[in-house]
Amino acid sequence: MTKYVAAIDQGTTSTRFILFDHGGNVVSVDQREHQQIYPKPGWVEHDALEVWENTEQVMRGALKKAKCSAADIAAIGVTNQRETTLVWDKQTGMPIYNAIVWQDTRTDGICNQLANNGGQDRLRSKTGLPLATYFSGPKIKWILDHVEGARSKAEKGELLFGNMDTWIIWNLTGRHVTDVTNASRTLLMDLNTLNWDDELLNLLDVPRAILPEIRSSSEEYGRAKSILEGVPVAGDLGDQQAALFGQTCYSAGEAKNTYGTGCFMLMNMGEIPVPSKSGLLTTLGYKIGSQKAVYALEGSIAIAGALIQWLRDNLGIIEKSADIEPLARTVEDNGGIYFVPAFSGLYAPYWKSDARGVIAGMTRYVNKGHIARAALEATAYQTCEVLDAMEQDSGVKLKTLKVDGGMVFNELLMQFQADILDVPVVRPRVAETTALGAAYAAGLAVGFWKDYDELRANWGRDKEWTPKMESKRREGLYSGWKKAVKRTFDWVE
Repeated sequence: MTKYVAAIDQGTTSTRFILFDHGGNVVSVDQREHQQIYPKPGWVEHDALEVWENTEQVMRGALKKAKCSAADIAAIGVTNQRETTLVWDKQTGMPIYNAIVWQDTRTDGICNQLANNGGQDRLRSKTGLPLATYFSGPKIKWILDHVEGARSKAEKGELLFGNMDTWIIWNLTGRHVTDVTNASRTLLMDLNTLNWDDELLNLLDVPRAILPEIRSSSEEYGRAKSILEGVPVAGDLGDQQAALFGQTCYSAGEAKNTYGTGCFMLMNMGEIPVPSKSGLLTTLGYKIGSQKAVYALEGSIAIAGALIQWLRDNLGIIEKSADIEPLARTVEDNGGIYFVPAFSGLYAPYWKSDARGVIAGMTRYVNKGHIARAALEATAYQTCEVLDAMEQDSGVKLKTLKVDGGMVFNELLMQFQADILDVPVVRPRVAETTALGAAYAAGLAVGFWKDYDELRANWGRDKEWTPKMESKRREGLYSGWKKAVKRTFDWVE
């Protein structure tokens, strides 16, 4: 009798394998970090072979901790860092180049060239996305153009493309598939047909032969080999859509925000894709089996937790990430400074790839505590800008924000977030909502869970932060942030 559903959570900095019971509780987890490769300024890569090796290691580790085997697992769901792009040889399984990570800005020239004819939003009506370095399509083009012999091999069908979900599922099962949520992040899929689009493929010069089959987010794609022999791989969602699903945001107007390497707010918009006029993305939320697809509006922030890592690794202001809150608490406010972490340009709602990070308002008074506090506040301000845009586009006034991700255990940040948004912020009982969403999708596909009501019953409130800041102070701080953001514009010629 199967007792658990498993999730592979292949993230930007690490890979995890988590076992969940029927109540959506974490039974066992194992995690391994992988190397971040920075060949040039603005370039970010991962070694896909290292990622797959880590995936095998964490599967073994979590099974060992739970003292269980493949026979105890009903299904496996996969969730992944979206847009991170890999091309590999169909026969050997060897990548022809490192995975190009979603934050990477090397495709700026490609995007600018495409935007010369029709502007940055020329593909929005079909894809829901602006032309930006963020997405997979331009990255595929870059690899095929820069790796010797790659284009001719691709056109002969000898190479395969995938985001990291496709790479993991291919290694698990031998099947070359993706789901609608990941496909919607490539600039190559039509939001309405949910198929690869010939016009887009021609525009970005991507051969159809290398693309995976687009499937729903919840169905059996194949059976796992080796470590989890015979277990159905039955769920696949990009990480932010997985968090939306794990937070049980199944009704239009419900929203969540995930605080990880970047920061991502998604609002369920129902079965019709809502176009954004405020710099947000129109994306797939999820598609469960043969049911109609559900769409979402998304605000993407490139740098959130990554800023704390940068303070730790590059500046040595803190020894470990958890030190940021005690350091920030040594001061009463930000000392008049704002930290805008536009390291990879600005994402929503600006979409300015030529922006670069600034610390504005510096005086001799400022110390390490102020910098730590300003770094935390940056995530809250960026979230506020995204929520403003979301309310404009959707016409829905958010009553509560559900939050998840590693930074939601930072009390100072969560209280400031509630203050600057002026809405309550709620953390769920199970904070691993990204992995949980992938597990839910897989479990639904094999009947481990029956329906949405059963999943909603698992959701429980752990903590809520309510706004405490006076409106005058809130407005003053937010106005200062807006001024600082403008200082980041047009930095790269």
